[in-house]
Amino acid sequence: MTKSELYVQTAKEIAAVLDGETNNVARMATVSCLLSEAFESYFWTGFYVVDPEKPQELVIGPYQGTLGCLRIPFGRGVCGAAAKTGEVQIVEDVHAFPGHIACDVRSQSEIVVPVYGPDGALFAVFDVDSTEVGSFDEVDAAGLAPILKDLIV
Repeated sequence: MTKSELYVQTAKEIAAVLDGETNNVARMATVSCLLSEAFESYFWTGFYVVDPEKPQELVIGPYQGTLGCLRIPFGRGVCGAAAKTGEVQIVEDVHAFPGHIACDVRSQSEIVVPVYGPDGALFAVFDVDSTEVGSFDEVDAAGLAPILKDLIV
């Protein structure tokens, strides 16, 4: 099965499990779990949520993997860059990314996708790390987009 096909299959599984679920924490936890289980290259998989009390800061949300950073300011590291710019960040080699935050030294590549609420405001970023350089590309971005598009209710 190609990576694209695996994303399509996993998206269907996620949609089936989330059908009728209105709790955003449960929804994010489910996405983290099912994507982490589906892709061997996913070393760390989870969400950093915009802190309503500090709206220029992300706070750790539901995730699968080793200990994550607890807080990340907008503009700092790959997650902060995605939050600040509103753009997907695909980083082939995290050690070449200016200001990369090493939450786990085994991380080698990363993709971060902004996640918006129904009001159109940034709600969170979805972060995936791999222990291999060059794990993520546009196929991952295209595969994650429909999963994350209407995740937050």
